[in-house]
Amino acid sequence: MKTNLTGRRAIAVAASVGVIALALTACARGGDTTPVESETAAAVEPSPGITDTTLTFGISTPLTGATAGPGNCTADGALAYFGTKNAEGGITFGDGKTRKIEIKTYDDEYNPEKSAANFTQMVADGVFAAGLGLGTPTNRAWREAAIEEGVPQVLVMTGDPIFSDRTESPVQLGLVPIYQQEGAAFGEALVADGQPHKVAALYQNDDYGKGYLEGFKTAIEGADQIEIVKELSYEAAGASSTPNFLEPQITELAGTGADVLFHAVSVTPRAIENLAKAAAIGWTPIWFLPSNTASPGGVLTPAGVTETTYPGVYAVGFSQAAASPTFAESPEGKAYFEAIAEYAKGPEQDGKAFPHCVWSWIGAQILEQAFEKMTEPTRESFYAALTSISGFTPEFAFGAVDTTVDGAPAIQVVSLQKFNGKGYANVDVVG
Repeated sequence: MKTNLTGRRAIAVAASVGVIALALTACARGGDTTPVESETAAAVEPSPGITDTTLTFGISTPLTGATAGPGNCTADGALAYFGTKNAEGGITFGDGKTRKIEIKTYDDEYNPEKSAANFTQMVADGVFAAGLGLGTPTNRAWREAAIEEGVPQVLVMTGDPIFSDRTESPVQLGLVPIYQQEGAAFGEALVADGQPHKVAALYQNDDYGKGYLEGFKTAIEGADQIEIVKELSYEAAGASSTPNFLEPQITELAGTGADVLFHAVSVTPRAIENLAKAAAIGWTPIWFLPSNTASPGGVLTPAGVTETTYPGVYAVGFSQAAASPTFAESPEGKAYFEAIAEYAKGPEQDGKAFPHCVWSWIGAQILEQAFEKMTEPTRESFYAALTSISGFTPEFAFGAVDTTVDGAPAIQVVSLQKFNGKGYANVDVVG
């Protein structure tokens, strides 16, 4: 089941950076990359982080700690993509100059305080723009500072809608679908099943967990055959730092007799433990997992989950899986793995354990589109170009991206998927 998030508001004028977001059409790779024209032809002073030959982009993400697996991937996909582009000579920008992209990475350990400090360091280091990093609380920690400094914070890997609200976040843009859309996709498919279900919900007590649950509840509203029998929340800090932190909640939820577990948990090790714990105590519900903790190689296999462990393990996807044989056999997939092998810096990085590597590769392609469209070496020109892309389908994405819609992230096309023992296959109905 593919769903697409539609615009809720007209494109806003980003007054704080003096940018008019022009809704131009950018075609798929190899198509039109018409530069976004500046308001004046006069020479302008370059923003920090860009020269005639280079542009520096910063990524703050968890490189160590409980979420280091997907965190490293958010950097490695971009490192691999731009490493290849740099080796080919660089990217020709809309102003006619060819530049190489320098990626600076910063470890936030999934700690908001460290993330905020990283942004301060990025400003000192003179980055042109930053983004792609994983996490809602960590990206929120420097959102306001980025607005004050006028530093674009773009294509962040959080489904928090605030990052795609052009009024609240005038120099921001999200990459991945919002949490409400993922939660709704599962809810819609559960309703389409037509069978009675009792649902237990475990969710992170912040915008991440609440957003997933909100989308799910909206989708099942009015479906009398679906009952939420119990909801439990938890604090992200405890889950990030304490092994087996959520196992008591799994035991309590198992006591409800629910046949569906809505598992809005963001920390990979806790997701692994919870999957294993439920099976160990004989509770075998249908599972819903958020896209960032649903990796077959990074989560399900370490948890001992097979195709028959549970009636179904479902997630929402928006890109091809690098673990798929067809991915590895394609020319694009081969190029991806070669680039990961050469340029990725994450420990034991194979490019397929977590989907975030592919998401980062997709994000890098979107950045390239913006670079090719910006006609001035300024952050304002870059942001205008970035928010004018539509009709462009990146490699490995399920559909075209559209950055012109206020209130929506770059990626809006999603599909519900079911684990088949090796990877995920798209489905329309839970059951």
